[in-house]
Amino acid sequence: MKKIVLFIYCAAMMLIALNTAIAANPSVTVGQKEGIGSYLADANGKTLYWFKKDSPNTSACTGACLEKWPAFFSGAMLTVPPSLKATDFGTIDRPDGKKQSTFRGYPLYYYAMDLKPGDTNGHKLNEVWFVIDPGKFPPVAKQNSGAPTAK
Repeated sequence: MKKIVLFIYCAAMMLIALNTAIAANPSVTVGQKEGIGSYLADANGKTLYWFKKDSPNTSACTGACLEKWPAFFSGAMLTVPPSLKATDFGTIDRPDGKKQSTFRGYPLYYYAMDLKPGDTNGHKLNEVWFVIDPGKFPPVAKQNSGAPTAK
């Protein structure tokens, strides 16, 4: 009986330690950069982007597009800092059968020309690729001009 209690106690402590370690190292973070503001980044500080041609739970970036804009997938256990809500993140099945992480339904991407953490070289590229400010996402279209604005 003592062995069973000891085993349960040890298992519980291991789960607590694992959850603490995961919470200390989130898979998605929020970066800050002058001229850009707040933006989503992965655990290594690499910027995450959204594609204006995507729609909720659907990626429009396929084929050669993925060479420049690789899909971000955090794996089954996505963790976030307290400033974000885990429920805002999800996963879709891409047209190529692979998984991709989403933020509020929109697929997340890297930009191949971002070589180091904090690079935001893809922001506003061709006016269809943007960093994600979690406080202002998703954008909504203006009624008259069609240009996106913060929600």
